[in-house]
Amino acid sequence: MAGHVYIGSFTSAGGKGLTTAAVDPDSGALTVLGADSAVGDPSFLVLSEDRGLLYAVSEHAEDGGAAVFSLADPARPEPLGATVPVGGGAPTHLCLHRGHLLTANYASGTVSVLPVDERGALGGPRHVLEHEGDGPDPERQEGPHAHMVLPDPSGRWVLSVDLGTDSVRVCELDADSGELEVEREMGLRSGSGPRHLTFHPRGDRAYVMNELDSVVTVCHWDAEVGRLKPVAEVSVLPADASGPNYPSELVVSPDGRFAWAANRGHNSIAVLSVDDSGDRLELLETVDCGGDWPRHLTLDPSGTRLYAANERSGDVSWFDVDQVTGTPKFAGSVPVAAASCVVFG
Repeated sequence: MAGHVYIGSFTSAGGKGLTTAAVDPDSGALTVLGADSAVGDPSFLVLSEDRGLLYAVSEHAEDGGAAVFSLADPARPEPLGATVPVGGGAPTHLCLHRGHLLTANYASGTVSVLPVDERGALGGPRHVLEHEGDGPDPERQEGPHAHMVLPDPSGRWVLSVDLGTDSVRVCELDADSGELEVEREMGLRSGSGPRHLTFHPRGDRAYVMNELDSVVTVCHWDAEVGRLKPVAEVSVLPADASGPNYPSELVVSPDGRFAWAANRGHNSIAVLSVDDSGDRLELLETVDCGGDWPRHLTLDPSGTRLYAANERSGDVSWFDVDQVTGTPKFAGSVPVAAASCVVFG
């Protein structure tokens, strides 16, 4: 039986909003079923725990928004209420945590906390956490730029990744009040520009993808006290790479043996091995991403196929992953204008 994927795109760049596609279970091929442009610039998506609802940021407005779709019919997502303002500019990422939806708002350098009611519908923000600080890059780090927000594997902490301040904030959410309080802030190397963070399947290591220097920072994660400790770095570019590059996403295999990074500019997928401890990553090779400007990477539920949303070439490519070497082999693509995110239903 075919499953479904949901693809976000930039309507301001010619995208159709939320695109739904069927997934062939044998080949991994995508077949577009339709699109809904009710939400502008739904650049990032997340599913509810029961997979019955799909949440999206709306990045196009000066005061960004968030929206929710019902998946009662998985092939035809239906908006559940109007887009709700988040009280922050250009939300680029979102997550669900303790009965709330959290958004990372890049332009304003804030994290918003929105209540989710018993139907899954959204209310206006209960709290907007303001980041403070800047970095050495006058164009990209003139102030805070929250790019990602996610709960840790223990479910106790919330981490917000800020490209503008070269730091990751560890927070706690009070589910009763909706207040998000910073417990501590971990500084990374000046000018690195952290964009994305993902955890090792064991939950005791975290990997920070830095956009401005094309480096992954390996961190120990102590969930008892909510502390990140950087222990190593590795480049996601080969030594002979030239020209500007802005990595977007890092994903780790379910068994923790490999990681893959999307390189925008170099237009490649970096293949990295991960040692048993999770501390040492090694760049094995890079392969063509199958398009231009891979904004997002995701694995299918089996962990055997990798999908890249290539924003500028307007397509989603899929790859069969060699389970021994970790090498992704291009298997096909489907046109999706201004694609930004791929989520499996």
